[in-house]
Amino acid sequence: MNNEILKLNPAKVWFYFKEILNIPRPSKKEGKIIEYLLRFGKEHNLETLQDEVHNVLIRKPATPGMENRKSVVLQSHIDMVCEKNSDKVHDFDNDPIEAHIEDGWVTADGTTLGGDDGIGVATELALLASDDIEHGPLECLFTVDEETGLTGAFGLKPGFLQSEILLNLDSEDEGQLFIGCAGGQDTLSWLPYQKMAVSTNQEALKIMVSGLKGGHSGDDINKGRANANQLLNRFLWTYKDKFDMKLSVFDGGNLRNAIAREAFAVVTVPKGKAQQVISEAKGFEEMYQNEYHATELSLSFSAVTTDMPETVISDDNFTKLVNALYACPHGVIAMSQDIPNFVETSTNLASVKFLDNEILITTSQRSSVESEKDDVTNKVVSVFNLAGARSKTSDGYPGWTPNPDSEIMELTKSSYQKLFNVEPKVLAIHAGLECGLIGDKYPGMDMISFGPTLRGVHSPDEKLEIASVEKFWKLTLDVLKNIPVKD
Repeated sequence: MNNEILKLNPAKVWFYFKEILNIPRPSKKEGKIIEYLLRFGKEHNLETLQDEVHNVLIRKPATPGMENRKSVVLQSHIDMVCEKNSDKVHDFDNDPIEAHIEDGWVTADGTTLGGDDGIGVATELALLASDDIEHGPLECLFTVDEETGLTGAFGLKPGFLQSEILLNLDSEDEGQLFIGCAGGQDTLSWLPYQKMAVSTNQEALKIMVSGLKGGHSGDDINKGRANANQLLNRFLWTYKDKFDMKLSVFDGGNLRNAIAREAFAVVTVPKGKAQQVISEAKGFEEMYQNEYHATELSLSFSAVTTDMPETVISDDNFTKLVNALYACPHGVIAMSQDIPNFVETSTNLASVKFLDNEILITTSQRSSVESEKDDVTNKVVSVFNLAGARSKTSDGYPGWTPNPDSEIMELTKSSYQKLFNVEPKVLAIHAGLECGLIGDKYPGMDMISFGPTLRGVHSPDEKLEIASVEKFWKLTLDVLKNIPVKD
């Protein structure tokens, strides 16, 4: 299936993208792609380094006549988000991604594609393997674990890079140049619960939410998409007492940086009430479909009878959980006062998971204003404190403050206008980029982020626009050709 891609242009970029599709690379399990990169560097006789956290750096000398140009580091992350539809059989640790072409896009079969940021990695490899491209001294940095902890960027040491300019190839809208990003952090809350034996004369139901778009908790947070955890919890909160419902499990969402697409709960109700719950679920499906008629065309909400669970949680624990989840903020908290239509602060109710004696609720907060990031985090923590949970917030990562006098921004903007006869948009992004951390380690690094068009990232709907990849490639080459001389 992946061989279709080899017929696309630019040929070398798609060749390496196809290679990457065949290499499993979940976050924190990047060993196979790291081996591939180290072998690639050796085979091409290029200086290849690996640091303490397993970032890979490959250096390529300038082409003849370009030795006096400023050195440039191109940067992409090698891990990918591993999400699949519930009915898809796929082992992300071992199976290749099954990609195909559909209406001008490359997409996968029931899984994430890994275009985020596989296309950036493929572009760097195509540059390193080419002998007909003009460029000054190049470094290609491949970072690990961007998606679940920014481990590579956090672990990057001063002095590892030699360049003055950084091109981050991890943006998702062709025609947009990014010169700033939000900072972020995660908040984990553990709500204790007691297990209780299931009473006699009960019947069990599985209540399910599926078919949602999900998406990136930064890029897509302002698109009016539903959160599966919220939809499921709203139903439970509404009917918990009416049907004398008992909760055995609540499982929703997976990744801290993805909007929850699916969720389910197993509950028990007194015998004779199951059909009423099933009927009410149908009514909620119609209500949800009406509320999200423009954004969630495949929304499904249902209840079906299921096997009886062995235990349920106490009524008090159930009440605390549904109240806390209902009160927990999710979505856009504030829009920027300086940049039109730019999300400044948001929070994502990412996942709810039952552990042995605790329920783990994972949320993530983002803001381009540090004090507002702290404020929305405090809101989330306070909700779960009231429910009796303990919470822990990660150290987080810094934002990237825009530099209106950036030389590389002006050069890239000029190249884009020259190539495509249209002015690109220069923006900041609500998603987190590694530029913030890299800039913190390398003060004065002149940075810009751009890329081809991706849609549905962090979900099985992820797709990569073919035409935008060629424009992205042409822009990258023109920028490298016109990098200024050293001071």
